Amino acid sequence: MEMIYSLGILGLGVMGRSLAQNFARNGYPPIGYDVAPHLPEGFEVKAANSLEELVQALIPPRTALLMVPAGAPVDAAIKSLKPFLQKGDLIIDGGNSYFADTERRFKALESEGLHFIGMGVSGGESGALWGPSMMPGGSEAAWERVRPMFEAISAKTSSGEPCVTWIGPGGAGHYVKMVHNGIEYGDMQLIAEIYDLLHRGAGISNLELADLFDRWNQGELRSYLIEITGSILHRLDEKTGQPLVDLILDDAAQKGTGKWTSQSALDIGAPIPTINSAVESRLLSALKTERIEASKVFGGTKLYTGDKKELIDAAEKALYASKVTSYAQGITLLKMASKEFQWNLNLGQIVRVWRAGCIIRAVLLNDIAYAYDRDPDLLNLILDEAFKDAIISRQAAWRDVVRTGIELGIPMLATGASLAYFDAYRSEVLPANLTQAQRDYFGAHTYRRVDREGAFHTQWEEELA
Repeated sequence: MEMIYSLGILGLGVMGRSLAQNFARNGYPPIGYDVAPHLPEGFEVKAANSLEELVQALIPPRTALLMVPAGAPVDAAIKSLKPFLQKGDLIIDGGNSYFADTERRFKALESEGLHFIGMGVSGGESGALWGPSMMPGGSEAAWERVRPMFEAISAKTSSGEPCVTWIGPGGAGHYVKMVHNGIEYGDMQLIAEIYDLLHRGAGISNLELADLFDRWNQGELRSYLIEITGSILHRLDEKTGQPLVDLILDDAAQKGTGKWTSQSALDIGAPIPTINSAVESRLLSALKTERIEASKVFGGTKLYTGDKKELIDAAEKALYASKVTSYAQGITLLKMASKEFQWNLNLGQIVRVWRAGCIIRAVLLNDIAYAYDRDPDLLNLILDEAFKDAIISRQAAWRDVVRTGIELGIPMLATGASLAYFDAYRSEVLPANLTQAQRDYFGAHTYRRVDREGAFHTQWEEELA
């Protein structure tokens, strides 16, 4: 077969097909392959009958994009491809792979003369088709070779900037996508808690809330997730005429990237309580049968009897403040991971590629990018002058919302965790002195003092005679 294709795409599921059409539309014709193809009628991208046929059709040096499930399928796809590749060829993993697996694959393939890029892709089916946000990491030399085609298919900001940038070596790209997904978990849970407080707690109808979210999406909360929340709350079930959201089982699934974010943060020592609470909230949602029994034992929630307009205004402020602290936690995790793995991440550039195409795209990200323009070494996002003032002016409303949730029995794990993170971060003194004393008491772990240098141990219990 004549070598005429810019790249090969292994895996023609929803994401693979959408990206293939995007490449073709932007002047980079791909050829695809799938071990069990189920191609829709009218799919015009060429599909090869074998991996050998696919590779032989590629313009050298060849580029193969893997759009297969994370884990063993990626290793299997690489193993199947390698016999047909030559030194200098490039394999790109565009799935949600765990960053440590990407590190391993990068090192193994580089030792064999093959380039490897692990690339996070965000935006779902629509993003893949019309412009995703992408986070590539691995072989920088190979990235420069394929950068034009990925910039061409990427989402673009309102000023025309492509939402794709080189992240760093090894597994850096997939790590940043993992944290992106962790922030996404936190964002979704914060929105869900505010919805729950206003709907179940204050008795505001779904249609009223739909209009409210539509209005919020015109202001400082403007984002993809706020936008789709309004759309979801507007939708009525065709058969029953009831709000569709009320007919959906309250058991939230997860694919693992949020959990990976929490696990990595614990390993690195980065506090991300909002994201952790979002993961835990999904785990709690899965205990549906137990929750039903517990509600019979302990009773349900109370109904809010105060001024609903005041609660709505406070909820908007609390949601904004919580989102800022959630982003602050995720970005701090990236900063600590960059130091841990020696990636030299550019936080401002990372935030910029999230401004369009991805699930967490929001007008807030412009302000975050400006914050890191002002100070690339910013210790924490909430210390930026603009965000500091924003949080201070919303602090009373934030506390009122959490207090109201507690009084009504509405669980607000992520909102409460966001506020607690803020309170802990701004506390000059924390009760860790008592924790250290306890550790020294039962384990002789020693402690440091505020009045002199060194490590100290106290014999807390008197010696028995």
